[in-house]
Amino acid sequence: MSTPVVVPRERALPDSPLAKVQAGIDACVHCGFCLQACPTYLTLEDENDSPRGRIVLMRSLLEGTLTPTNDSVETHIARCLGCRACETVCPSGVPYGHLLEATRATLARSRPIPRIARAILAVFSRRSLLSLAMFGGRVMRATGIARLMSGLPGRIGFAMAMLTSTDRASSSSDEPGEYLSRGNGTRGNVSLLTGCVMEGLFAGTNAATERTLAVNDYLVARPAGQVCCGALHAHAGDDEAACELARSNIAAFEREQCDYVCVNAAGCGAMMKEYGHLFADDPEWHERAKTLSAKVRDVTELLSVAGPKRGGSVPIRVAYDAPCHLLHAQRVSSPPLDVLRAIPDLELVPLVESDVCCGSAGIYNLVEPETSNVVLDRKLENIEQTNADVVATGNPGCMMQIGAGLVRSGSRKSTVHLVDLLDRSYRRAARDSDGKRGGRAK
Repeated sequence: MSTPVVVPRERALPDSPLAKVQAGIDACVHCGFCLQACPTYLTLEDENDSPRGRIVLMRSLLEGTLTPTNDSVETHIARCLGCRACETVCPSGVPYGHLLEATRATLARSRPIPRIARAILAVFSRRSLLSLAMFGGRVMRATGIARLMSGLPGRIGFAMAMLTSTDRASSSSDEPGEYLSRGNGTRGNVSLLTGCVMEGLFAGTNAATERTLAVNDYLVARPAGQVCCGALHAHAGDDEAACELARSNIAAFEREQCDYVCVNAAGCGAMMKEYGHLFADDPEWHERAKTLSAKVRDVTELLSVAGPKRGGSVPIRVAYDAPCHLLHAQRVSSPPLDVLRAIPDLELVPLVESDVCCGSAGIYNLVEPETSNVVLDRKLENIEQTNADVVATGNPGCMMQIGAGLVRSGSRKSTVHLVDLLDRSYRRAARDSDGKRGGRAK
């Protein structure tokens, strides 16, 4: 009896972004370690909403047993938060984040990105529209309109609650007293990514980032010409817009000739650290992208290397929630805790599942609100068990997502960026020192 000849099946999507990452798909051995790390699997309990299940769908697309227009494929791929917690536990090193982005880019060629997502991405692609949107947000926050509307049902109410939470976050970082933010610059020149939401709604945190870095002996500058990092576009499958934005940033930061690029938004940092991957097939930009990516550091990485220097007493109970794109994508775990532990009298209280996504995931909470809310409810339950005064994190999306949940639940807790707590510590040290001298610190 002759052995049948097996003819390899050609890929159904040979020139697609998904076909280019088939090696990553083939690396998955379907062991299931990813299941208990996946927020959507834990909450929805559907194998198709796990990394392993989604990789089966990806393989089916390449083999032609499913098409990009299949509604089931669209549903389960869209439900993924892209938190990349599965990468942390994967023994085979499957680059799931890259697979997800490639899949969404492939699907976008056959069916349009959802309308609400296209609208949001269009705003972040254009400086004029983004500036107008952020100005409008600040006006609604300052006049109290956002707070009044935060109780409305649906996307609008939740968006207003997110906006309201930024006011809480800003007020929680206010502290009387000024301090000289002049280090000796011996740790290098730093270019700050000011960011979209960070500069638009958390400008005080950007200023605190500059001050705390300067105290810890970095020279800080803000390069002109920088734009959105492109993370939102890459996550949604709009790879062309992501590349266009990335090119602008690469050129802007090249002109500054810095030692480090500092990012205080975890999602942006993860994106910029992967610019080299984004331009893997572009010989003109690949090396330039890799060079820039090698300089990118989260602000806590730079502060941790420097100590950081200790400030004044901040007797507050803090629960730290790790941003997914800091912990799982960048694999930065200890530096944020180093920063918090350097603040005198700050009590760091444990938070169950601090390594699990809060449901923000860029614009996911506005595109897939039902699943996002289920994931957020689990996070809020864990936060309530901590008896913490504030929840500290390092990403604006996480601050606004958790913050909105706290606002809508009537909780007195608020969210705060880690850098604002360190800045508060330095302000208190300056105030105490000024009180002893009988003068005023500048």
